[in-house]
Parts: sequence; structure tokens; C-alpha cells
Amino acid sequence: MLKNVGTIDRIIRILIAVALVVTGIVLSGQGLWWIALIAILPLATAGISYCPLYHVVGIKTISVKKL
Repeated sequence: MLKNVGTIDRIIRILIAVALVVTGIVLSGQGLWWIALIAILPLATAGISYCPLYHVVGIKTISVKKL
């Protein structure tokens, strides 16, 4: 699989995932625990360095050297 997510993009995705998990935990008392589940998507795309949406749109945030 071709990589299209760069280092800075991966860090941002991980930070977003952490924020979603924390928000889901904090709001779990109000029945909004499912927000933490949304963190799976940015964590997965950061982990494999591939974003299907980027592929469709034609965006690459990874440097040419790392390909």
C-alpha cells in the first residue's frame, strides 16, 4: 500500500484521536461515550500512514524521500 500521510500529519491525527478519547470519557456520563470510538479512524490512518480520502483527492503529505 502506498503511503500518503507525512510525519506532521500523523502527529496531528494522533493528537485529534487523544482529544476524541478524552472528550468521550469526560462526556460518557451524558451518554456520549461513542465519541471515543471515532478516535479509531485517525489512529488507524496515522498508524498505517495511509488515508483513503487523501488517495481519492490526490493529496500526499509525505515527503518524496520517504516513499
